[in-house]
Amino acid sequence: MSTEQIAACLKKGRGRPKQFDRDSALDKALEMFWRHGYEATSMSDLVEATGAKAPTLYAEFGNKEGLFRAAVERYVIKFAEKGKALLARPDCTVAEAVENFFRAAASMFTDKSLPSGCFIICTSAALSASSEEVAQMLKCRHHLQENTLRDFLQSRQALGELSADAPVAALAKYLAGTLQGMSVQARDGATQADLDLIVSTLMAVWPHLVNLSAERLQPLPVAVAEEA
Repeated sequence: MSTEQIAACLKKGRGRPKQFDRDSALDKALEMFWRHGYEATSMSDLVEATGAKAPTLYAEFGNKEGLFRAAVERYVIKFAEKGKALLARPDCTVAEAVENFFRAAASMFTDKSLPSGCFIICTSAALSASSEEVAQMLKCRHHLQENTLRDFLQSRQALGELSADAPVAALAKYLAGTLQGMSVQARDGATQADLDLIVSTLMAVWPHLVNLSAERLQPLPVAVAEEA
């Protein structure tokens, strides 16, 4: 091989730029937002974490909010959809599906390879009034989680696996609140065993919960509530 041919090969190898890996960058950005929150994470932090150049991130996502929104979608695809799939298993009873869903959440919330708790719950808790648009987007995601649980219960009710007067909307709200509480506890240092105890308690009272009637769950009149 001639000197000219060797030089041409070397030039060709050096000149190829490193390709931007969008999924890898989103995973790293997701972890930064999850660990530190939206407002405490700067674009310079994200540049350092992802290893991408700032112009590349701006070109791909527009700004920090755009990158955060993409990270939220990444979280939904990677983690939230797994929970939805557990609820959709036709070979499980209603109770088994609920337990599988919550056991998986307990495991994920305390996974040592991830920041603790639920990403959406953790990031929304630390937002100020200046991040109203981000807060509204996360609020919609909270409702989506509750809606997923409600849709699951309604579908099983339609199949006759829950009584026709079972208060599925109230149950879904109760389950979503329990999930949020588990996330907060995980963030405060609770272990998987601690969260599994919450799940075991939930399943112990589950037969009573599904047998409640909508009438028994009506809120107290204002006067009675104030007296209580």
